[in-house]
Amino acid sequence: MNQFILQNIKAFEMIGVIMRIFSFTLVSWLGPDSPFLFVWVFNTLDAILLSWCAILKKDRAYTLLNVFWILVGIIGILRAIGYI
Repeated sequence: MNQFILQNIKAFEMIGVIMRIFSFTLVSWLGPDSPFLFVWVFNTLDAILLSWCAILKKDRAYTLLNVFWILVGIIGILRAIGYI
């Protein structure tokens, strides 16, 4: 799987970036009416994808940034479902 990702890394990175733009655009447009659970799950998935790409590229700065977004996303998901 890693080899497939590496062979198509530009496409996977673009998908991740477009996912992130979409989720933040949704929140910007809808404000308090945003489907927050969907946005947090979607944003966490793009962070996982972008982290995976950064790890394969051995880019420590973007790995750290996107792993941070995974952690923020997990907290956001837990808050959106009322767990914390």
